[in-house]
Amino acid sequence: MSSSIVAPEVISLGCRLNLAESETIRALLGSSDVVVVNSCAVTNEAVRQTRQAIRRARRARPSARLVVTGCAAQIDPAAFGAMPEVDRVIGNAEKLIPASWQRDDAALVQDIMAVRQTAPHLAASFSAHVRAFVEVQNGCDHRCTFCAIPFGRGNSRSVPAGAVIDRVQALVEAGHREIVLTGVDLTSYGPDLPGAPSLGQLVERVLAHSGVERLRLSSLDGIEIDARLFALLTQERRVLPHVHLSLQAGDDMILKRMKRRHSRDDSVALVARLKAARPDIAIGADLIAGFPTEDEAMAANTLALIDDCDIVHAHIFPYSPREGTPAARMPQVAPGVAKARAAALRERAAARRAGWLRAMVGTEQRVLVERPGDRGHAENFAEVMLPQSEIGSVQQVKITNVQDGKLIGAPQ
Repeated sequence: MSSSIVAPEVISLGCRLNLAESETIRALLGSSDVVVVNSCAVTNEAVRQTRQAIRRARRARPSARLVVTGCAAQIDPAAFGAMPEVDRVIGNAEKLIPASWQRDDAALVQDIMAVRQTAPHLAASFSAHVRAFVEVQNGCDHRCTFCAIPFGRGNSRSVPAGAVIDRVQALVEAGHREIVLTGVDLTSYGPDLPGAPSLGQLVERVLAHSGVERLRLSSLDGIEIDARLFALLTQERRVLPHVHLSLQAGDDMILKRMKRRHSRDDSVALVARLKAARPDIAIGADLIAGFPTEDEAMAANTLALIDDCDIVHAHIFPYSPREGTPAARMPQVAPGVAKARAAALRERAAARRAGWLRAMVGTEQRVLVERPGDRGHAENFAEVMLPQSEIGSVQQVKITNVQDGKLIGAPQ
């Protein structure tokens, strides 16, 4: 007779910050019979996928306690609390507090705008991952017209550098070869801390006072990349040659209506400067198709941005109106048109990426080997398949071929 399942499970949707916080949640759960869905609310599709994950989790674990947390739960706790599959709803701030998981209230969600601290508790280990994520910032003070995330994450707040360094060093000592610094609006790090340090200063301190070998940064707002951070991205070899930019669009009128703070020319010029200073740097970007009022010419400008900015890691979303945001009240593009434009963007991005991958055949790349041991990522975040190797090791690999959108490598 088999014993009943009591191991906790955390299902993480959405961004890297959620992934980092899911590790904290997992450490707080102990051996309780609970399933936690750490939700995302960046688009209507993300909310739909959250509901789908909840229903699937309940079918898989009918006797477990099912708790929903994350941005979707924070923004609309009543809707998730009303789902018959859900036992509890916990807010984004409360999910990182140990006491929250010892309580029984059906809903534990405070006003996220009143939260002034972040990362009150940090997971002891990322046992399932060779790459570890460290939250250094949370929330956002900007109000892009399409975005509901500030209502899920609150205002911008930063983790003091000392706590970040201690966290990174502990992860390095636990065997993690690569660390990713992450946040909701990473480049806004620091103004709320004494002395108003910048993200560049934080990175300098992490590099100086920890043994990290490979440091990667999550999504950056290009308009906030100052001279110090630019120098680190292009001159410091431990900072990996992979920059993911929050571009969103390639048309100036759409950017203004989104309430973004950069122009199309700003994006193109920044990438040109990055490439001139570090030619092997790989550019990623978030792009939205079918934003309200977007016409064919505006869409063409965003399509052209993929080539103009050499975007090889593209995250593309068809626009979906989020209730309560200004963009939801603007004249909408038909959903079918938005989907078609998103498909065109993905096709162009795939072609750009394919050419980038082909150009790496014959080169040597340093690859961090990930589970199950026959794959990993190069420093530029290209995915590489290789013969079975020690998980967590860094292998010098010669690229011999491209297959199914992945590089094929042979260890040297």
